[in-house]
Amino acid sequence: MNMKLDAFERDIKQKKVTVIGIGISNLPLIKYLNRLGAEVTACDKRSADSLGKSYDELNALGVNMRLGEDYLSQIDGDVIFKTPGMRYDIPELNAARERGAEVTSEMEVFFDICPCKIIAVTGSDGKTTTTTLINKMMEQEGYKTWLGGNIGNPLLTEVSKMQESDYVILELSSFQLHTLKKSPHIAVITNITPNHLDMHKDYQEYIDAKKNIMLYQTPDDILVTNSGNEITKEIGEDAKGENRDFSSQSDSLIHLKDNCIYYGDDLILKTEDIKIPGKHNVENYMAAIGAVHDLVSKQSINAVARSFGGVEHRIELVRELDGVKYYNSSIDSSPNRTKNTLSVFPEKVIMISGGKDKGIPYDEIGPVIVDRVKVLVLIGATAGVIEAAVKKALKDAEADIKIFHADTYPEAVRTAKENAHPGDVVLLSPASTSFDMFKNFEERGNLYKEIVNSL
Repeated sequence: MNMKLDAFERDIKQKKVTVIGIGISNLPLIKYLNRLGAEVTACDKRSADSLGKSYDELNALGVNMRLGEDYLSQIDGDVIFKTPGMRYDIPELNAARERGAEVTSEMEVFFDICPCKIIAVTGSDGKTTTTTLINKMMEQEGYKTWLGGNIGNPLLTEVSKMQESDYVILELSSFQLHTLKKSPHIAVITNITPNHLDMHKDYQEYIDAKKNIMLYQTPDDILVTNSGNEITKEIGEDAKGENRDFSSQSDSLIHLKDNCIYYGDDLILKTEDIKIPGKHNVENYMAAIGAVHDLVSKQSINAVARSFGGVEHRIELVRELDGVKYYNSSIDSSPNRTKNTLSVFPEKVIMISGGKDKGIPYDEIGPVIVDRVKVLVLIGATAGVIEAAVKKALKDAEADIKIFHADTYPEAVRTAKENAHPGDVVLLSPASTSFDMFKNFEERGNLYKEIVNSL
């Protein structure tokens, strides 16, 4: 029996509950709270027509809805669940707190009532792949796991099915961590580089949000950190419990030697057995090994390495046409991710890039593009910023690169195809978020794949 869950469900029946955001992740939460007997109001900036089926479903359940531009103007719930991407300190939420409302999130409540141990991953890059690897390794070993956070469905609605012997595997963003008051038993930080500076006040606030993943750990808990990244190395030095650090250097607990991953003196995995390409994916395996060591056998780790072909939208081979390979890496929402992706390909590529600006610097991507790209097709709000970085780098390089601009994705793919020859690689790696043109990176990647498959 989960007494914390029972208390939550009993208490919420007496409350007016407001849920901000009627997206894919919040829809099951709204239905769950409604089913428990709470008086639920769902708020969203979009109109009923834009919400479509979601509006019809909630309306049929009798859920109150506040839609349109002023959707935050009259928040009157006893408990308010904010959407993860919303800052916790906007005036409307501060006003709600002042009148006595509890402002929380699905993830905060989940941490309070989850009956089993939690392994959670955060980082600027690699967190989805690392989270997926941990989950697959645990499943391979025979554990019952629940995958959530930024992956899959909200887990709050699944708590009643969880047993103490299960494990929850979470991917957590800086937004989810920002107001978290509990930490997982095993916390993993893959790396920290400038990101989401359009949502955070500054880089330090972003770093502090990431640090929340280990802030409330105890001496019995485990922290896995990347000692090859200065910020995460410093965080590891402040670990409350055991710190398992990883990097390619031999002085790290989890390290590379002779193209093999070692945990101390113990050979765990040969890098040649890792199916997904790239040095950054070797680091993702190191991070995952740090999390599952003592829980999973080497046999299970190796079985996953030999079979796992990668997560969708991450250097995903879409098709080969006329001797040209088309890759989708729509997940590359920052310059650093694009830099890692370009390192995978031995040849210069034809790259489609651009999207929404997150307020992070693009200077460092210029020399990388000049070195690794021969044809650049730019699209979206950051097209000019990326072009400026490339032209600046070209002044100091003996290289040439063709630069094109496109207004639409069909035009961008067509331009890439027209400049491709047998043996070439066409790569979607935006180095930017998708929100200037799409709901998320998945929608962007799916459109790219649809266009490529229709060629």
